Parts: sequence; structure tokens; C-alpha cells
Amino acid sequence: MKDYSTFIFDSYDFDAPSGEVRLRYSLDDEISFTEIIEIPRGNRNKDNLENTLFALHLAAGTSYFKTCCPKKIEIRSGSLSSDQAAFWNSVYENGLGEFFYENKIDFTDLIDFPVVGNIPAPKERPSNGRVLVPIGGGKDSVVTVEKLKAEGRDITLLRMGSHPIIDDMVSVMNLHCITVKRKLPRKLFEMNAQGALNGHVPITAMLSTLSVFIAEMFNFDEIAMSNEKSANEGNVEYLGKQINHQWSKSAEFEKGFSTYIRTYINPNLKYKSLLRDMTELEIVGEYTKHPQYFDCTTSCNANWKIAGKPGEPRWCGTCPKCTFVFALMAAHMKKDAVVNMFEKNIFEDESTIPLFKQLLGKEGFKPFECVGTPEETIEAFKMIAARGDFNNTPVMRMFTKSV
Repeated sequence: MKDYSTFIFDSYDFDAPSGEVRLRYSLDDEISFTEIIEIPRGNRNKDNLENTLFALHLAAGTSYFKTCCPKKIEIRSGSLSSDQAAFWNSVYENGLGEFFYENKIDFTDLIDFPVVGNIPAPKERPSNGRVLVPIGGGKDSVVTVEKLKAEGRDITLLRMGSHPIIDDMVSVMNLHCITVKRKLPRKLFEMNAQGALNGHVPITAMLSTLSVFIAEMFNFDEIAMSNEKSANEGNVEYLGKQINHQWSKSAEFEKGFSTYIRTYINPNLKYKSLLRDMTELEIVGEYTKHPQYFDCTTSCNANWKIAGKPGEPRWCGTCPKCTFVFALMAAHMKKDAVVNMFEKNIFEDESTIPLFKQLLGKEGFKPFECVGTPEETIEAFKMIAARGDFNNTPVMRMFTKSV
């Protein structure tokens, strides 16, 4: 793969009648990428969108920057103050941390967003009490939505792309849902096939920025995320930095992005997670109070590839997310209910023991997935052991021998 010296944020535009956003990038003006985002029709606000469109352009750029990590960044689509440049330096360095680790890239002084031009001032707009909730098909979204329902809030859901699993969840929630479609350019996949660098990107940072764009366009006052306390803990140290798979779900990102929104986009738009003070174990405890969702949620990332038709599994049963969430559910629910939910008893599968040892902090480091801390995993296992109905399984025998 050829080396390129400059990553260029070229231009963006929004066609209001069609609802199409185009985000353009290039490498040395030789390789071009155009990402397309399709916004549904409705009573759209077409004013005061430049600042948030520019932020969306910057957030989505991680997918294209990582193809070869050029030493120079050039911005043609807008202006950045020194504080803005520092924020995006942090998003790219921390959000791509896992990518740098997996590809053995020295990220020291690699990311340097330039300070350019004059910054348009944000404009306030009247408040109306409406809250936008991005959802992804998992337990966390359920807990957030049910908390807001209990408060009597005016809720609208937001999802990126369509999938039968989320269709089912939306149906049970019985709330209006905005569906946004994202189309990645074919050139990106061609470059990946030819050997371009690839790996994890801070997708929550991109989704958060997209949520701000939707909130501004459709006049919402608040964006309610579903990011928990456990997301603050990293996975492994690399080149003196703690690498965190969930960095864009962390309190550090939330605080920085909230300040960015107030300063550069809309002083009155709130961005916060309703689950920030809760562990994953506590969130599952709340989730189990809402059995109407048991058959229409999943935290397994593999199912976005293998599921999609009625009758196909919602849980692969072998990935870090499945093993972790199974343990949390088993801490709060009796054996029969958990096995019915997962359609298998994961604790009977000896091949998952190495994963559970990682999750428990006994071997290696916490998997690069959206999973909780070893401390709360240990607490979950203690709760399971105290109840006793899973104790005669290979996984629980492994745990009890190591305590």
C-alpha cells in the first residue's frame, strides 16, 4: 500500500430536500472518499447547521484517516480554534488507541489538527423538552428509555441503519424512531482489501456527533446516551497510554464533547449519559425488571452478521460480550430464565473458560469489547455461586477453584 503524506478534510454538503449529507475526504488529492448519510424526511430545521455538519465531517473522518495514518492533516471544510483542535486531537488519539495498539503504530505526536480561520458563533434556540435517545439493540438502551418513560419525558429514538433486532425493540418501546442510513464508500473497502490499515474506530464519537446533527435538525433539547461507569476503565497500557476500547463511551469523552457542544454548536443542547453512575452489573439488575424486552434485545456484536431472519440466534454464545452478559444475567436471574434467553447454557461450554478468565482478571487483560470491569464480573460470579443453580458447570467450577 502506497504511503500518503496528507489526510484532507475536503468538503461536505447537505441537500435539504433529499436529506442527503455528503462528507468528502482525500489522501494527497489522489485518493478520494465520499461518505453518504441519509436523513429521513420530516419537519427539518435547515438553519444553524454548519457548525454541527463540520463536527460530523471531522468525527466520521477516523474511518479514512486510519487507512494509512498520514503525518499531516489539512482542513478545507471549516475552521478550528486551538481548543477545538485539542479536542479532535484527543478524539483521534484516544479513540483510535486500540487500532494503534493492534497495528503496532507509534501514535506519539502523530495527530495534529491545525488551528485555522475564524470560528462561527453558536446560536441558541427555544427549548421544548424533547429528548433524543440513540439505541443499538442492547440492554443499556432499554434501561435508559424506561428511566425516561418513568419521568414522563417526550422521547424519540434514533438508530443508524435498519435491523430486525432493533425493529423488535422499537416495537416494544412503542416510540417514534428516526432511522439514519450511512453509506461508506466502495473505495474504502477496496483499499482494505489491498492492505490498507484497518481496525477499531470510535464509533460512539461518530454516533454522538450524528445525534447532535439530528437534534439540531429536528429541535431536541437533550441527547440521552446509555454509557455506563464501567466504560471509564481501559484495557491495556501501550506507549505510556491506557488504551480503552470504550474511550468514546467514557466520562472523559462525555465531558469534553458536552463542552464542545455548548461552546461551538448550541449552548442549550444537553448531551449526557443517564447510566454514567451505574456499573454493568447494576444496569442488568434494572434491565431484568422489564421482561417484555427479554426476547428482543442482544448485546452480541456477532449477531449483526449472523442474525437478520426470524429464528436465527441473537447470541453467538462464544464472544466476550455473550460470555460477560450471560454472567451478569445469571447473577440476577435463575438458571432456567437465563438459559431460555440465550438458548444455551454458556457455563457448560468449556471453550469459553479462557474468555471468562480474562473477564475475571485472572489472565491477560480485559477483552477489546464493551464489557465491564473484572471487579464487577467477580461480584457477579459470587452472586451466582451464592444462589447455587449454576455451580455444577465447568465455568463455575473454574471460578470456585480460583477463589
